[in-house]
Amino acid sequence: MKTKLMTAAAVFALSTGAAFAESHMSADGNPMVGGAEMFPTKTIVENASTAENLTTLVAAVQAAGLVDTLSGPGPFTVFAPTNDAFDKLDQSQVAELMKPENQAALAKILTCHVVAADAMSDAIMGMIADDNGDHAVTTVGGCVLQAKMDGDMITLTDERGQVATVTQADVKQSNGVVHVIDTVLLPAE
Repeated sequence: MKTKLMTAAAVFALSTGAAFAESHMSADGNPMVGGAEMFPTKTIVENASTAENLTTLVAAVQAAGLVDTLSGPGPFTVFAPTNDAFDKLDQSQVAELMKPENQAALAKILTCHVVAADAMSDAIMGMIADDNGDHAVTTVGGCVLQAKMDGDMITLTDERGQVATVTQADVKQSNGVVHVIDTVLLPAE
């Protein structure tokens, strides 16, 4: 069960950084994502399912069998890639990963976006500063991401050297926090 929770956490590749929060806020002060209100009383899956810019991620979480895990108690920090982030990938490879026979490989990729903790952007920025500008982040999927600052933006570098920027940070959920990112993070080949 713990392994599934870790895997699910990686599925949501959400970025951090309070400075990156979208200007649209809900009544409770939580950032809106993809035009949808994000409720801090709902789970990561419940909220992501309403965001127009996270439909590919939600479909991938479903195909990977991670819905129950990411609906669990957490806490999770999810770095959630947008539809545009998935569009940067080879679409034939994405379609192949969504097939039932590739569920384990898809789950591995998704869990590389999840951390088994509730890490707000100010905490992440503090860890980066404490580690002289480069903080290693171990995900539920076993990937190690390098968190750095690029000006006032948090970036994450995956094991293949791809860099994702947190475009929207600190979206509170009942079971953690989501940080929206602009690139899908991948494990080492």
